[in-house]
Amino acid sequence: MPQSATDILAPDGPLADALEGFQARSEQQAMAAEVERVLSERGTLVAEAGTGTGKTFAYLVPVLLSGRKVLVSTGTKNLQDQLYHRDLPLLRQALGTDFRTALLKGRGNYLCLHRMERSHQRQHLLAPETRQQLAYVREWARTTTSGDRAELSALPEDAAVWPRVTSTSDNCLGSDCDFYEECHLIQARRRAQEADVVVVNHHLFCADLALKNEGVADLLPRADAVIFDEAHQLPDAAGRFFGVSVSSYAVRELARDTREEYVQEAGDDPQVGHAADLLDKRADEWRAAFGEGDWRGTWAQALGAEGVVAATDALRAAVDHLHSVLEHHRERGKGLARCHERAGDLADRLDFLRRAEDADYVFWAETRGKGAFVHATPLEVAGPFQEATGGAGNQGWVFTSATLAVSESFAHFCAKLGLPDETVTRQWPSSFHFEEQARLYLPPGLPPPGTEEHTERLLDAALPVAEAAGGGAFFLFTSHRALNQAAERLRREAAFPLLVQGDMPRDTLIQRFRSLGNAVLLGTGSFWEGVDVRGEALKVVVIDKLPFPSPGDPVIEARDNYLKQKGYQPFPTEHLPTAVLTLKQGAGRLIRDAGDFGVLVLGDPRITRKGYGKTFLDSLPPMHRTESLAEVEAFLAREGNRSRPEPAENT
Repeated sequence: MPQSATDILAPDGPLADALEGFQARSEQQAMAAEVERVLSERGTLVAEAGTGTGKTFAYLVPVLLSGRKVLVSTGTKNLQDQLYHRDLPLLRQALGTDFRTALLKGRGNYLCLHRMERSHQRQHLLAPETRQQLAYVREWARTTTSGDRAELSALPEDAAVWPRVTSTSDNCLGSDCDFYEECHLIQARRRAQEADVVVVNHHLFCADLALKNEGVADLLPRADAVIFDEAHQLPDAAGRFFGVSVSSYAVRELARDTREEYVQEAGDDPQVGHAADLLDKRADEWRAAFGEGDWRGTWAQALGAEGVVAATDALRAAVDHLHSVLEHHRERGKGLARCHERAGDLADRLDFLRRAEDADYVFWAETRGKGAFVHATPLEVAGPFQEATGGAGNQGWVFTSATLAVSESFAHFCAKLGLPDETVTRQWPSSFHFEEQARLYLPPGLPPPGTEEHTERLLDAALPVAEAAGGGAFFLFTSHRALNQAAERLRREAAFPLLVQGDMPRDTLIQRFRSLGNAVLLGTGSFWEGVDVRGEALKVVVIDKLPFPSPGDPVIEARDNYLKQKGYQPFPTEHLPTAVLTLKQGAGRLIRDAGDFGVLVLGDPRITRKGYGKTFLDSLPPMHRTESLAEVEAFLAREGNRSRPEPAENT
């Protein structure tokens, strides 16, 4: 085998011989050489690799050549599964070499045999649909070797049975469990310890860091290097795990688990059941105290509402009562002992949130549906992240994504994670020919965002583009309000199949969009990234406005004040770079392959009227800009008649 990654990725290398459709790319080879150097020198690399660079192989090939133990962390479970089930086996076969790989997810992704059996014993209390789902899970449990719930695609991710057959860090019995040796999670961790390459995700990696900060044993095996793909998601993931939260759902789950353990292990003392019922009631009252509907604001605002203080104190008292009752029964069973520990931890978290005195956190609350949530989110994660990772230590670190730089600067991303001054930064543009494959359409005469007529006028401008393309359009919105307004109109007028976020699960919507070939999809939030639709099923991406964060968001407000206290201006320091990276993600949905073509419609006139608009334009791929609908229509007609190359293998 050739000794360097660039040799393997060369036009005459082994991958070109083994993979049909392989295309050698200079950007891919250059990135592979940098990753190879980092793995050898154990330094830190931040690398932006534009769409089509082939960054996956650019880091996997050096990893496999290095002979070192490496963690590869992804932002999504979809990419995690792709790496493990497709890319790594492809390289193993193409290179004719053997290396051990392992896939490791969070515990909630694995079947818990203990909880499945407990649910089976009490299935008469379940709803008929949940009983059917449980029977399906039990049948699958007889044959699965991994216990990974992704194998059971016939059950939706939000199926009612999943919380009853999976565990959390709260209700897991650990080594006290009767099924410990058969536990799918424990077996997955053992495979990870023995593997050369372990594929994890940012949530699991950050959970491991948070536990290390608390002095708890590692979830993940020690590695010589860590590679973060979709690294732009890492700061937010770290913020969630270095914070503190309490939700009404978690409280209700503790009450439910206590009742079930009480029946199994302490059925002679009704106090346990009464204490659990009281906690359940107080959780419902706590949610009701916030009022109906969805809401988001500071914790101080929430506490200012009538009834929230009293409901929070009543909830805390109910937790304390349950903890006191379970004190007398924790020796009677492992499950009750664990519920006792959980009640004590919940009391501590409620006390911390109720005091809300730590200046390093922003304390905020929200309601979603039947749930109430209170959070303490760190105002910055650089310190905790560097402390937990040992300040990079004696490991190699690679952070890569298609969107990390703002006008060729990585300062924003590096500051977020506190990366060292000696960090090497590299940027490789997309290998696609955007000047030929795409157009940036800036509809003239649109009103400013935030005005009543903006969404309607945007639709007036964008629908002719979708019609000229024959459908195949994403409409990406920055708010649910605008999305709902557009959906209401398009349900009356749409000339093509209409798919709207919320009507069905995200993955189902995307799959239907691909298969229909001429649909119009409306989305916000998660639809701005991680959606890969190649070919003529997607020819138009419409973005309603520049994705600046909401100024009324409590976390944004608190971070703004935090930055001002440190002498920084929030807009250039935080708001502008965050919006630029988000826009790059949304725009990145358009061209996913060398054979793709399409139009990006940007409905925010500020991009040409404001001084900061140049920062956005400079960060987008080099597409020809136009304000002419006729030019856009001619482009779509011309490109639609061209023959297209086959997709390349080296993603």
